[in-house]
Amino acid sequence: MSVKTVNKEPIIKEFQAHSKDTGSSEVQIAIFTARIAHLTEHLKVHRKDLHSRLGLIELSNRRRKLLNYLKKHNLGKYQELIKQLNIRR
Repeated sequence: MSVKTVNKEPIIKEFQAHSKDTGSSEVQIAIFTARIAHLTEHLKVHRKDLHSRLGLIELSNRRRKLLNYLKKHNLGKYQELIKQLNIRR
């Protein structure tokens, strides 16, 4: 039994810098945020799903590292992204 993932295409189109941008920090952070929200809802129903909980922790750590990178290299984009995704930091 696997957890269904989120649809990445609309997220990529919203946050990409140009037409072929699929791996920039902003796009990755947005995808991680959507997956974190999806896993959070899954864990509200399935409280004892420890594998999904570990995946959620791993995703949030990867997002945090990317946010730190973006904050260090482009503070304006970082602040805009935080506001756009409603992330508490």
